Amino acid sequence: MRHDIIDYLQKEVKRRCQLPTNFLGMGCYYHIESVAKNAEILAKKYGADIEIVIIAAWLHDIASVTDYNLYAEHHIYGTQIAEEILKRFDYEEGRIQKVQKCILNHRGSVKNNKLTLEELCVADADAISHFDNVPGLLYLAYVRRGLDIEEGKGFVKNKLERSFQKLSDLSKEFYWDKYNKIMDILE
Repeated sequence: MRHDIIDYLQKEVKRRCQLPTNFLGMGCYYHIESVAKNAEILAKKYGADIEIVIIAAWLHDIASVTDYNLYAEHHIYGTQIAEEILKRFDYEEGRIQKVQKCILNHRGSVKNNKLTLEELCVADADAISHFDNVPGLLYLAYVRRGLDIEEGKGFVKNKLERSFQKLSDLSKEFYWDKYNKIMDILE
């Protein structure tokens, strides 16, 4: 396990998230941290390459926190930033390419085929991460968007429903209880 890379990425992602130029704020750091945690859980469950999954999870939104103008295609720009960072660590080219495929295919809203277990783990962890940050979604609904109680509740429930539907069938089964508990609370 390349702990040197993983430790660096945790610190570097946090540093970039703390910059005043990061439009997404620290909420994005908590999202990325949750993706890394869930990706590792899924990698262990599905027998995927844990190192690839963790590195890709920390890097999957790196373009968005680096420059919000890249957000629309952050999955593409993120592969370039990941390559630059990983080459500085003399990470093996074939492994860099695997990380890049995970980043490229992590977005549930972009219909790319997830061909490997590693890609599936990162994409599913990205979708399920919203369930670990319900307070952030409530903040977005009530403070940032100024929604009333019912509108805000509906906004959060819809976001969570869409996120759950993006999961693979395997992960839907795995996260079913978590999904139901949170949706029950929002009722």
